[in-house]
Amino acid sequence: ELLERVKKGGGENAILRHTQRNKKLFVRERLRLLLDDGDFLELSPLAGLDMPYGDVPAAGCLTGIGKICGVWCAFIASDATVKGGTIYPIGVKKQLRAQEIAMENRLLSVHLVDSGGAFLPLQSELFPDKLHGGRIFYNEAIMSAMGIPQVAVVCGSCVAGGAYVPTMAEESVIIDKIGTLFLAGPPLVKAATGEDVSPEDLGGARLHSQVSGCSDHFAPSEEEAYECIRNIVSTFNCEPVPEEDRDHDSPLYSPEELLGLAPLDYGCTLPVKLILSRLVDGSRFQEFKATYGTTLVTGFGHVEGHLVGIVANNGELAHDAALKGSHFVQLCGQRGIPILFLQNTAPQPAGPASISQAHSNRLKAQASMMAAVACAAVPKITIVFGGCFGSDSYVMCGRSFSPNFLFLWPNARVALVDSRHFPTVPPAGDSAGEELELKQERNCTGEELELKQLKAKLDEESSAFYSSSRLWDDGIILPQDTRKV
Repeated sequence: ELLERVKKGGGENAILRHTQRNKKLFVRERLRLLLDDGDFLELSPLAGLDMPYGDVPAAGCLTGIGKICGVWCAFIASDATVKGGTIYPIGVKKQLRAQEIAMENRLLSVHLVDSGGAFLPLQSELFPDKLHGGRIFYNEAIMSAMGIPQVAVVCGSCVAGGAYVPTMAEESVIIDKIGTLFLAGPPLVKAATGEDVSPEDLGGARLHSQVSGCSDHFAPSEEEAYECIRNIVSTFNCEPVPEEDRDHDSPLYSPEELLGLAPLDYGCTLPVKLILSRLVDGSRFQEFKATYGTTLVTGFGHVEGHLVGIVANNGELAHDAALKGSHFVQLCGQRGIPILFLQNTAPQPAGPASISQAHSNRLKAQASMMAAVACAAVPKITIVFGGCFGSDSYVMCGRSFSPNFLFLWPNARVALVDSRHFPTVPPAGDSAGEELELKQERNCTGEELELKQLKAKLDEESSAFYSSSRLWDDGIILPQDTRKV
């Protein structure tokens, strides 16, 4: 339901203005014309959905990965139906993440610009800092130096700082009548100089194609612009992805059943092999150290024909499990095998007698596994299908350990602590009778109320949707799509 809501953009009035007054295509129509078969993986579609500056679905821009002429590309496309494509802080964060993915994976980058520029009332959250808007232009320069091509289409308004996006691209296309490119639009020219000037005369397609040279290609229509980009990509001398010729088996158990296995109750740990048997080819899994450190499952399998090392929580990461994980991650690093991390943390409260020993033994082992995960120079993909709590997030390659991609199932929980094991206030009094009496007398003390409020806050902030709207991950995926993603 939320994804469908996001696809509707900024609402009926904005859609009418976009299509009737400006005669423009929707952002997803543009991508269908641009990408092979119109197929793509959208990244963080729910970003900005419940942010305090109003409901801004997808933060006014759409990012993702798809193929153009058989070449994998990352794209950043403005959705001008959402507040004119205006850039909010979460939108900057989303664009920077797309560029990071392009750099890590050496993906050709495509910008479809149709934006009113930065949202000025939030300029302090958009402009001055290292990871604010200017970093987009810095990344463009660095990627160019790395030999990663970037192209852009001016398919609408392209104002202020955003005007540097197409001018810093290696090749850019501007669309007649709808594409405009200027540092300050006609209203500011009028305010500053008293001159009346049309958008077309100030920064239209013909001006930038014939006079300024800011644009390299003139396109009479949107359709011709995206065909032009496809032709440009064919000249970059990039090797197309070879056609998949490897045969692979489907799992013996249907991946559709993953929807029914998604754990809603964290009172117990879901046996992770139920998940693996519906993820790996032929349900074949070569387990490593099967009987040692059983709260972590490690081993090798194939997903869609690709060999991967799998590191999957089967509960809390105990001492032996962390040692096993460290060993296995190092093996994958030595062999150059990508690692798939499946997070399913469900900590069990330790008894008083075992707390000290358990923590002291586990700490060094987890530190060892953290180092192994951080230093393994292989691609890493993390899926949170259960809970992601505390230090297990770091050990299991959570966001702070920079996996190439991190996806959540809709039921996932991400938090420092599991609110189910949140402490309760011990009752006052020495004897059981006094405790009972005091409990009955005080309906709810200040401390209890504070703890109750904190627990409610933790519950809200640990939901997958809270996480994804703030771009702490690369998006929520349906469980049954996990293999494909």
